[in-house]
Amino acid sequence: IMAEIKYESKIGQINANATNVYAVLTNLENLQKFKDHIPQDKVKEIEVTRDSIRFKIEGIGPKIAIGIVDHEENKMIKYGAENIPIPVNAWIQLKQMEENDTRIRITIKADMPAMFKLMLDKKLQTGLDQAVDMLCHLQY
Repeated sequence: IMAEIKYESKIGQINANATNVYAVLTNLENLQKFKDHIPQDKVKEIEVTRDSIRFKIEGIGPKIAIGIVDHEENKMIKYGAENIPIPVNAWIQLKQMEENDTRIRITIKADMPAMFKLMLDKKLQTGLDQAVDMLCHLQY
């Protein structure tokens, strides 16, 4: 039985304006900074371009590709994935509150077997919240 799942991260606060945050997050080459935090024994053959990231996860089929599929300037960036068994999309939403106060939230939607949802629930929520924390500490 397939179930549509939706996870929303906590809302993070970035000390920069939305224009700068958007510019950094729409150029995926900026994620090169995090290569050292990726477990090299599990994730291999990482290729990063401005619009996409391709990588191979040890023990899992072909290279996975993540890319920007839609965006709204200074407000939203939507990412899609290829070569994965579950259709999934992720959105980063930005909202500028003050000159140097931009709020950020990550949302993920996927269709997956209900059994996977039970196994992944806590890990996905924790991972999203950690991703927001990480994005809040980038230099914009």
